Amino acid sequence: MTPTTETMVGIGGAAESTDMVLNIGPQHPSTHGVLRLRLVLDGERITHAEPVIGYMHRGAEKLFEARDYRQIIMLANRHDWLSAFSNELGVVLAVERMLGMEVPTRAVWTRTLLAELNRVLNHLMFLGSYPLELGGITPIFYAFTEREELQHVMEEISGGRMHYMFNRVGGLKEDLPAGWTTRARASVAALRSRMDRFDDLVLGNEIFRGRTRGVGALAPETVHAYGVSGPIARASGVDFDLRRDEPYLAYGELQDTLKVVTRQEGDCLARFECLLEQTHNSLDLADACLDRLAELPPGPINQRLPKVLKAPEGHTYAWTENPLGINGYYLVSKGEKTPYRLKLRSASYNNIQALVELLPGTLVADMVAILGSLFFVVGDIDK
Repeated sequence: MTPTTETMVGIGGAAESTDMVLNIGPQHPSTHGVLRLRLVLDGERITHAEPVIGYMHRGAEKLFEARDYRQIIMLANRHDWLSAFSNELGVVLAVERMLGMEVPTRAVWTRTLLAELNRVLNHLMFLGSYPLELGGITPIFYAFTEREELQHVMEEISGGRMHYMFNRVGGLKEDLPAGWTTRARASVAALRSRMDRFDDLVLGNEIFRGRTRGVGALAPETVHAYGVSGPIARASGVDFDLRRDEPYLAYGELQDTLKVVTRQEGDCLARFECLLEQTHNSLDLADACLDRLAELPPGPINQRLPKVLKAPEGHTYAWTENPLGINGYYLVSKGEKTPYRLKLRSASYNNIQALVELLPGTLVADMVAILGSLFFVVGDIDK
């Protein structure tokens, strides 16, 4: 008798109920850098999302401990490369608080001005790149054109285009060049006159509104639970801004000009609207600072420091309203010329954790819209 072989053929019917695990990244073009998202899908709907971070981790907090208080400024301004001036600011404010140091008035107002110009530069990048991720290529060209207006004035005073290294413990590196305030005012006016491009091209586009309205709504409870801050939190109705609620620099005298922009919807569209309206307000704040600088008499822009700068033994926490949210430095000193410990609380690190709550239940097609609307910088996550 000839032996026979029995073969069973199936069509995989059980596959319909099998979840699929999809990795987005760590080298995916939809992300601002090297982030990985591990998604579990049921068909085209996301059932579970896990942000996997650490691909850009450089151990900045340990590097702080091996450098003196002048050198750590260089490390601090690089984790969020779009907010370099604001990053520097947080470090020097912490050290100055430890030293009990009074900063000259001229330096205070100049720092406030440069912090707002840096905020505009940060927001313009996201105002241009977010529509690009949804298929709109034109706004990114306008965004870079407007950024160049401000990059020229920032580069003139510092010599740097992204990493300015202009803050110093006790003030700023040097005084502003002759005629710089006039050129800065002209750049702010030119930029303001062209900001309606984003209203017309982006907010006036029905496809953009269709892709973002009602998508990725973030509840205020989730904002509080994950420590989300900045324009993302304010788009969900969380009315909190350190510039108003715990004023630092010259913000206490700018309350009439400062406007904390909020929305209630908490969706992708609301986050974009907050970013755009906040950019308009930062331009108004910059003009107010320029007006005040014009009234100030000539004076020093920094304090004379000893050759070896040592912070007294103790600890302090300094936080600022960075463009992307709350940025904090917890400084511990043992009385040496280097920090004993310097812990960084970055805005993007907390903000990106909200994806765990935001993505489940949404479609894969909406994932890029939600991800881009969190306006994060990967270096700010990984530190």
